[in-house]
Amino acid sequence: MDFYEPSDEAALARIRELAALYPPPRLAPWAEGRKAPKEPLYPIEDLYGLVSPDGSRPYDLREVIARLVDGSEFLEYKGGYGETLVTGFARIGGYPVGIVGNQRLVLKKRGRIEVGGVIYAEAADKAARFILEVNQMGIPLLFLQDVTGFMVGKESEQAGIIRRGAKLVNAVSNSVVPKITLILGGSFGAGNYALAGKAYAPRFLFAWPSAKYAVMGGAQAAKTLLELEVEKLKREGKEPSDEELKELYERIKGRYEETLDPRYAAARLWVDGVIFPHETRKWLIKALEACALNPEKEPLRIGVFQV
Repeated sequence: MDFYEPSDEAALARIRELAALYPPPRLAPWAEGRKAPKEPLYPIEDLYGLVSPDGSRPYDLREVIARLVDGSEFLEYKGGYGETLVTGFARIGGYPVGIVGNQRLVLKKRGRIEVGGVIYAEAADKAARFILEVNQMGIPLLFLQDVTGFMVGKESEQAGIIRRGAKLVNAVSNSVVPKITLILGGSFGAGNYALAGKAYAPRFLFAWPSAKYAVMGGAQAAKTLLELEVEKLKREGKEPSDEELKELYERIKGRYEETLDPRYAAARLWVDGVIFPHETRKWLIKALEACALNPEKEPLRIGVFQV
């Protein structure tokens, strides 16, 4: 061996000495213009009151963003269009970022109600165009997930949810700038993919302790799995009673809900870290610092982003 040290502490000190001899790293272009960080105008501890752990209370995502970004300054992109997704520009720790996240308010629009956390056709179209613009600018993307999936139904299909949703998924999957994803609440179904879930290789994927991460929610999944289990029993010539059905449902639901816990995902490396809400800004800055020291990215493929 090149060096022998008497203890772990001495070995770490030696490593630091050797690492200090390397030339300074080359920063990513978007990090070279880093400005002096500014603390948000509002205390980050407010996040505990804004976002309920069980996801039962609606909240304005802009209020969450105001507690994460520098000076609480957020330049919203197309704020009056596709409002179930919030998009815009900000700085975090002095670094420029583009932000895409789920609005969780219930919105009344043109005589109809749009449910927060659901991606509608207009919102998907807006987010796809915004992601294209961020890629052209060459700055990182931050995704804030609290999503149940895409809107379904006749009206939604007539509005082009399949075509416009495909644009969003296409833009995210082919994005070449660093992506950082934070799961605030639920992350279910195709919404997980559309907002840079693990399948689309974000540089970092964090989750709050109260987050839920799965194909669908516990109650919905339990009903589906229960139907499959009942069909299996009937094929075996068994007819379960109401009490047996109830017991089977609770057992399936409990087993499935264990897998919703972000610690389950973290143990399988689907999530890079489970972080407390009041530490979110600190971890986002650390992630951006790491991305700044890894500047290599693929050439921008403009044709892919023609939306």
